[in-house]
Amino acid sequence: MNRPNWRRRAGHWVVALPLWAGALWPLGAQAQAVTADAVVKHYAAGVSAGYEDVLAATLELQQAVNAFVAQPSAERLKTARDAWRAAREWYGPTEAFRFYAGPIDDDQGPEPRLNSWPLDESYIDYVKGKPNSGIIANRKLPITKAALAKLNTKGGEENIAVGWHAIEFLLWGQDFNDNGPGDRSFEDFIDGKAPNADRRRQYLLAATELLIDDLRYLVGAWVPGAANYRSRFETEGLEAIRKMVVGMGSLTRGELAGERLEVAMNTQDQEDEHSCFSDNTHRDVVVDALGIQNVWLGRFARRDGSTLQGPSLQALVAAADAALADKTTRDIAASVAAANAIQPPFDREIVGGKDAPGRKRVQAVIDALIQQSKDLPQAAAAIGVTRLTRTK
Repeated sequence: MNRPNWRRRAGHWVVALPLWAGALWPLGAQAQAVTADAVVKHYAAGVSAGYEDVLAATLELQQAVNAFVAQPSAERLKTARDAWRAAREWYGPTEAFRFYAGPIDDDQGPEPRLNSWPLDESYIDYVKGKPNSGIIANRKLPITKAALAKLNTKGGEENIAVGWHAIEFLLWGQDFNDNGPGDRSFEDFIDGKAPNADRRRQYLLAATELLIDDLRYLVGAWVPGAANYRSRFETEGLEAIRKMVVGMGSLTRGELAGERLEVAMNTQDQEDEHSCFSDNTHRDVVVDALGIQNVWLGRFARRDGSTLQGPSLQALVAAADAALADKTTRDIAASVAAANAIQPPFDREIVGGKDAPGRKRVQAVIDALIQQSKDLPQAAAAIGVTRLTRTK
C-alpha cells in the first residue's frame, strides 16, 4: 500500500500526489496537491448546502400543510403528502452527516426530534381498536411546539411525538393496505366530521413548525462566515476527516444495513420499516445510500439543479492507494444501484422465504453495504485515520 507523504505547510496538511494520480484529475490539475483541509472545507460547504436545501423543501411542505389545515380537502391532503415525500428526498442524504456528535446529534442536537422511529402511533392519535388514544385525544394536554418537544420519547423510546414520521402518520394514518400506503381521510381534520379535528390540525401545524425550527438550527450551525460549529470543524484537519468517515461508516452498517434493513428482514413486520405510513421506505434507502456516495465523491446535488463538486475523500485516498480508492468507489456505487433495485412497497419486499425475489433484492443491498463498511476503514487507514469508533 502506498502511503501519503503528509507535511504541514502554512497551516494545511498536504499530501503529495504520486505520478500516477494525474489520471484521476482533469488535464492541467496533475500538479495540484490533495489536502485534508481542502476536503474538509468542501465537505462543510456540502453539509451547509444540504441543510439549506432540506429547509427550503420543508418550507414548501409547511406551505402545503398550512393550506390543507386552512381548508381540508382530498386534493390539499394529496399536495401535502407529495410535499412531504419531496422534502424527504433532500433530508435523506444529510443523514451521512450524523454519528460524530456534530450539531445534529450532540447532547443538544435535534436529531431525536427529527427522524426517530419506529413510533407508537397510539401515543399521538387514535388507532384501530383505540379510538380515544393519544395526545390529540387528551384535551388536557396543550399542543404547542414546546409541549410536543417535551413529550417526545417521554416514558419510552417509541413514544415519538414529533419529526418526519409523526407528520407522516398525521398525513397518511395507519397503513392497512398491502399494496399501498395509509389512507387517512381528510375529514379527520374537519370539525364535526371526526373527534378532536381541531387538535389534529393544531398538532400538524406545530409539528411541522418545530421541524422547520430544528432544520434552521442546523443551517445556522453550518452557515459559512459565522462563529459556529463549521468554523471549528474546518480547522480540525485529519480529525474532521475521521468524523466524516465515522458518519459514512455508521450510516452504512449500524443504521442502514442493520437497524433499517436487517431488522425488517428478520421480523418481516411492516412496523419495522422506516416510513411505514407513506410507503416511502424504498426511497429512504436510496437517498441514504446516495448521501454516503456524495461524501465520498465530494459531489452534492442542489435543488436548483446545480452540483457542488470539489476535493473529495476519494481523491485523498487515491493519492495514497489508487486501487483501494477505485474499489471503494465501485462498492459504494454497487450499494446505490442495489438500493435503486428495491421495488415498492418495501413492506412486501421483506415478506417470504429467503428465495423470495423481494427479499433477495433487499439482501443484495445489505450485502453491498456490508462490503462497503469493510472498505471504508481501509480507506481511512490509507490516509492515517484509524480510530473510527461511532461517537454517538
